[in-house]
Amino acid sequence: MGLPRYGRPKGFEGDSSPNLYVANCGPAVGLSYDSIASVFSAFGELKGVFAADDSGARVIVSYRDESSATAALEAFDGHPCPDLGGRSLHIRYSVLQPTSQDFVSIKEEEELLAAVEAKPWKSLAKRRVQHYGYEFCYETRNVNTRQKLGVLPTFVSLILERISSFPNLDDSTNIVLDQLTVNEYPTGVGLSPHVDTHSAFEGFIFSLSLAGPCIMEFRQYAECAWLPNHTSSPNMKTESLENDKSFLRRAIYLPPRSMLLLSGEARYAWHHYIPHHKIDLVKNSVIKRGSRRVSFTFRKVRTGPCKCEFPQYCDSPR
Repeated sequence: MGLPRYGRPKGFEGDSSPNLYVANCGPAVGLSYDSIASVFSAFGELKGVFAADDSGARVIVSYRDESSATAALEAFDGHPCPDLGGRSLHIRYSVLQPTSQDFVSIKEEEELLAAVEAKPWKSLAKRRVQHYGYEFCYETRNVNTRQKLGVLPTFVSLILERISSFPNLDDSTNIVLDQLTVNEYPTGVGLSPHVDTHSAFEGFIFSLSLAGPCIMEFRQYAECAWLPNHTSSPNMKTESLENDKSFLRRAIYLPPRSMLLLSGEARYAWHHYIPHHKIDLVKNSVIKRGSRRVSFTFRKVRTGPCKCEFPQYCDSPR
């Protein structure tokens, strides 16, 4: 499962959590994830059992609610468990720490990059792309739902599995992501300001950064500023937005192997934008972009009208 995404941070002593950090437990000590899940599920519904790190001897047991985690901790912490080979488990509450950990390991990053290198690329003006599930049409900023390319490739199965285990996303277990766009950005190449079309995709958008870092800027323009202008070309529209200064701005740093989730207002009402730079300034430090950055962006194609809470930015009829 890659590097740890959970931990017990400083000051996290008495508070409970639906997630448990369980030591002396895992494949390295002869316990499969299925057998661990079977034992811990006696205390309540599980989101899943995941590797806490690369040791194979520590796992995260994630419940739907805190009371189940508390019951399991009280029953198993420091006691031999007959159903798990008689091993004594050492258990603490755990919390998700997404900002300080990689979503995939370095080895997994290499495997993902090798997998897409073995597939054909489509060349755009300044970058290369691959589409899976459905092809994205840049002229209309939409997909043709009647032309399905097939299921998503098996080499992204591990990413989809981890996305399905995201805590604190009420709908995460019901997300069936069916569209993937892989982008390769050479150094200095960015992405023009845009909102992923409301009518094209559902509310969760996941984007994995590989190979190189970048700054992603979020902009909120005046209402309806992004809606298509049929009297001008798409290029004229994006150039206008890049030169427009009347917007709110926020920026985040995306290091390699990090996962970005867009949802709610950030997905529906803010443009996202990657400046066309070769270097980025992060906390007064100059970060040089790599020779390329590759992103894996996962979406769920929408099959009905968008009913988001941001109609002033929405292209679906109301």
